[in-house]
Amino acid sequence: MLKGIHLTLMIGPAVPIPVPESVVNALTNVQVTSGKDRSGFQLTFAVSKNSQLLTTMLPAGYFDPISTRVIIIVTVGGFPNVIMDGIVTRQDFQPSNEPGQSTLTVTGEDLSVLMDVVHVKRPLPMPEIARIYTVLAPYAAFGIVPAAIPPFIPKIQIQTNGWESQNETDRAYLQKMARLNGFVFYVEPGPLPLQSIAYFGPDIRIPVPQPALNINMDAHTNVESLSFSLDGMAKKVRIYIVNDPITRRVPIPIPVPNINAFKPPLGLRPTPPARVEFANDVANEPIDGAAKSILAFLMNNSDAISASGSLDVLRYGHVLRSRLLVGVRGAGLAYDGLYYVNSVTHNIKRGEYKQSFQLSRDGLISNTPKVVP
Repeated sequence: MLKGIHLTLMIGPAVPIPVPESVVNALTNVQVTSGKDRSGFQLTFAVSKNSQLLTTMLPAGYFDPISTRVIIIVTVGGFPNVIMDGIVTRQDFQPSNEPGQSTLTVTGEDLSVLMDVVHVKRPLPMPEIARIYTVLAPYAAFGIVPAAIPPFIPKIQIQTNGWESQNETDRAYLQKMARLNGFVFYVEPGPLPLQSIAYFGPDIRIPVPQPALNINMDAHTNVESLSFSLDGMAKKVRIYIVNDPITRRVPIPIPVPNINAFKPPLGLRPTPPARVEFANDVANEPIDGAAKSILAFLMNNSDAISASGSLDVLRYGHVLRSRLLVGVRGAGLAYDGLYYVNSVTHNIKRGEYKQSFQLSRDGLISNTPKVVP
């Protein structure tokens, strides 16, 4: 593709294999988006009337949805990065009267989409962490390794009074459980082909930052664009009203600030909350249920500062990954420092590899004396 950058595309019904030369020659664009909860991809092919993709592969089911698995690997500087391991969910064909202008677009999502195709009804009379592993167990056949952290506040339920049940798809159930506990759930491809990690736990970013994004630094500049935004209305204080545990009649107000211990603000001047709201959904909840709701609010709060930009991977020298930390240099005293990488979109064409990204943090002025290049 480029000097020092190589793209590997594997497609197959069960075990993907490297695509034939006809597919490589027809490929014009690869787009992969890695977000907070799920990831997706899109492959665009230029096809002609007599193209092998239209005459043979498409009728034979080479790009059939749900049954076709796609693995995309980008090797930068000799280090392979599995940026997508997913399933085809849609195909679009746009014929054209102009020669060579017809396109075939294949769209898909990460392997978590397999957890969203069957509506399941079953009892789960077991602790919460055991339920998570029970739901994820069948997907080990696809190379998905579960990495689940037990909820910080376990919900104790006597089985003579009933038990928990599932009445939705596996992905919807796991996302609901994550939301109730203030956790996140996603499937991360890699680190090797045909392997993925299903993570269920708090949104903890690995403390080792990626190489810094440099703006307005002359020869050291490695991003094409970068802009910042501070939302003064993003932070809030929520007041929970719970009944006392003895009489269950005396309301007790509990103000909860917008602070997340697992995502420090990364700035010396945290943005003060500008809104106050009341939560009325926990008044009649038991103690463990109210504590879960409060903890979920603490761990799912929003950041006031957001940043967006784009870069050329050839100049950056690395593949920027989501759900990690990254440093920013050259933006000035207020906005320099470390940021959380919320999402990354890979745009790959022949001879070109660019990325657009979304960053976030809370607080102005870096709380680190120096950003590692």
